Amino acid sequence: MAHPIDLHVGQRLRQRRCLLGLTQQRLAASVGIKFQQIQKYESGANRVSASRLWALANALETPVSYFFEDLPGVKDHDDDAEVAKTENGTLAPQILSNKETIDLVRAYYHLSEEPRRRLLDLAKTLAGAA
Repeated sequence: MAHPIDLHVGQRLRQRRCLLGLTQQRLAASVGIKFQQIQKYESGANRVSASRLWALANALETPVSYFFEDLPGVKDHDDDAEVAKTENGTLAPQILSNKETIDLVRAYYHLSEEPRRRLLDLAKTLAGAA
């Protein structure tokens, strides 16, 4: 059975990889391993060593700390301010593991600045009406 931290690191690995639009094959090739190993990391079946985590973080253009953010049971005081700013005070912990959310973020950042601002205003208005 996988350790909860290994599962969390694997979920964060998958989340970041998908957010960047990388396949398991491309990520694996960039760090010199086979894609099956990425599958094992993402499922939590295999633990990621420190040196491999460093290489993956570099390939995914993110700090190593990214993989440990939002760990269940770990309170980050800096995050409290952000959570308090949300309408209901909480955010779903796995919000970015949803494919629809990742697709929405990608599409949003493909827009130029003005349509992005208008879309954000629309979303805020719709959220307030709900």
